[in-house]
Amino acid sequence: MTTPWGEPALARFPEDPRDRLRAWDASDEYLLRHIADRQVPLSGTVVAVGDRWGALVTALAAHRPTQITDSWLGQEATRANLARNGVEPGTVRLLTTQDPPPGRIDVLLVRVPKSLALLEDQLLRLAPAVHEGTVVVGTGMVKEIHTSTLGLFERILGPTRTSLAERKARLILCTPDPALRRPANPWPYRYTLPDGIGPVSGRTVVNHAGVFCADRLDIGTRFFLGHLPAPGGGRVVDLGCGNGVVGTATALVDPRAEVLFVDESFQAVASAEATYRENGVPGHAEFRVGDGLTGVPDGSVDLVLNNPPFHSHQATTDATARRMFAGARRTLRPGGELWVIGNRHLGYHVTLRRLFGNSAVVASDPKFVVLRAVRR
Repeated sequence: MTTPWGEPALARFPEDPRDRLRAWDASDEYLLRHIADRQVPLSGTVVAVGDRWGALVTALAAHRPTQITDSWLGQEATRANLARNGVEPGTVRLLTTQDPPPGRIDVLLVRVPKSLALLEDQLLRLAPAVHEGTVVVGTGMVKEIHTSTLGLFERILGPTRTSLAERKARLILCTPDPALRRPANPWPYRYTLPDGIGPVSGRTVVNHAGVFCADRLDIGTRFFLGHLPAPGGGRVVDLGCGNGVVGTATALVDPRAEVLFVDESFQAVASAEATYRENGVPGHAEFRVGDGLTGVPDGSVDLVLNNPPFHSHQATTDATARRMFAGARRTLRPGGELWVIGNRHLGYHVTLRRLFGNSAVVASDPKFVVLRAVRR
């Protein structure tokens, strides 16, 4: 990536030679050029929110910035990119969206996330640290920035305008107004599940901002809940757990089951734990933020339940699903099962047959299919 501070070498995480997606885009470059051209002072506290793979804080490492991210993979990419470019550990402060933010912010750089709710939550959490002299610059590709995006900056921080587009990227330029009356933060959001979906019917869901379908039960999960297997005790993984509804349902059916909730989103795992605790579920559960089943011992799991994502930010990819399926095969005991729900058109049955040597359809409708693969 070419920047006014040099040309750092960057990669996504985990590195995959087959992956042609870059660890930065034109919006990262546009923002960095802007703050250099405007000679924005970087001697104070510089905070980069939503810096997807560490491109911004790696370029600005000499100014000891703070990164705030919801992505465990993004944070690991940042660590790797800082090391790749010779930045000493501790130079850049790495925080998650669940950590308390800095008490004062002099330069706030915002990479606009896909989730408007996550942007709202983060701006509301950071607003008390923003002062009249804070330089606030957001960035994103044109297709990522909408009137509602600008409205959030305007409503929470102050007067907002946009730049001209360059290489399909745009900047958001905001002038903080300390006298602005900000709304209360609505996150985390709680709602009651509908009837007719098994053991979680009428139960409470807790969603932190940015979690998929934060204000309602998505139709894919609803379909999955109607076809979950009985675990029969043992160790169960809710892989890519989101708000934890699937793992919570499993624990309610069989309190003997030990359920591991895992997701790469800090917001998701916090939601899963809050949902589980809110409903007073008996039994044992573990909550882990990480890259799928990395760190789970081989042959230690009896059942994996999975609704894999097929987007990485704006890009459509099956790379995450393939890693999840491979991790499940490695960690399942002989006879253990992986149950997957996905859109019919994604063709997960082909990948499962290649990895497991088998794949069976448990249930399907015009949109979704539930598949089972057995570790032989």
